[in-house]
Amino acid sequence: MAKHPHESDRLKKIVESFPNVTVTVVGDLVADEFIYGEISRVSREAPVLILKHRERTVVPGGGANAISNLADLGVNVLPVGVVGDDEPGRLLIKAFRHKHIALTGILKDKAYTTVTKTRILAGMTHTARQQVVRVDREPEAEPTPHLKRELILAARQYARVSDAMLISDYGYGAASPAILNAIRERGRLDRVPVVLDSRYRMLHYAGIAAATPNEPEVEAALATRIGNDWQRLCVAGEQILSRMKLQSLVITRGRDGMVAFSGKHKPVDIPIFGSDQVADVTGAGDTVIATFTAAFAAGASTEEAAQLANYAGGLVVMKRGTATVSQRELLQAIAQTPPATRSH
Repeated sequence: MAKHPHESDRLKKIVESFPNVTVTVVGDLVADEFIYGEISRVSREAPVLILKHRERTVVPGGGANAISNLADLGVNVLPVGVVGDDEPGRLLIKAFRHKHIALTGILKDKAYTTVTKTRILAGMTHTARQQVVRVDREPEAEPTPHLKRELILAARQYARVSDAMLISDYGYGAASPAILNAIRERGRLDRVPVVLDSRYRMLHYAGIAAATPNEPEVEAALATRIGNDWQRLCVAGEQILSRMKLQSLVITRGRDGMVAFSGKHKPVDIPIFGSDQVADVTGAGDTVIATFTAAFAAGASTEEAAQLANYAGGLVVMKRGTATVSQRELLQAIAQTPPATRSH
């Protein structure tokens, strides 16, 4: 069901206000490395393909991708995180500097290994490249207590001038329930809504305003199975909303779009924007939470923020690799296609 034109106007005004919004991001910073090769032949040593190296790119991933998305949406973003004194860490900082993103909250440590996810993609000349293997390089331990104290201090300082805080927790220790609790000590986050994206421990957080988990994360948190059952999905969403005392919850469902929950209204089922024949889902969740947080900080309702996140998610999955959506692209999508919902 398409919405009334004035709702498109409202979404447009929210997006146009993004440059007036400031968001602090406390996150696990990841370097996404893509190595592209052309299939040359089969190896004599083992039954594997030999790839002729063609190209290598390193782009912000994980929490760093959420930061990059916020910057491209026009938001004033203040990142807090840790990188190693290594090539991936230097490339992340270079990418942020290129987008004029503040760097004072990013700590560099010689003993820390920048989280790096290397995807090797193969293809023939003039054919689509397919991912054949991924290699992850991770730090042996979480950031040291000293680094965590520095992260907390930086986040507290940024929070004073922020309209929202985004927590991007990939499980590497720079964005955890304990760190968030320390940041908000003595009421330091009383007026700053916190939006959460936590891969493994969503229910361990308290005092969160909104969260944007995907359906498998909800199923894992509640030890349940949703499938295609709308009623089960609604029950699961209400359970998360209640247990975490959230104002807003958005459950992303891949090609089935997303569902927005708030305490005041019935769940809103939003169909996917664009085609369900996606090019690449890498980093799409980071784009969704970045857009949702920007809209939430700009005063959008749960449904409005979810609609904008849905546009952004639909745009980014049509791009290869870890990508972002710009403010201009989002405005064009709204102008071309009115927001829609499904009835139940």
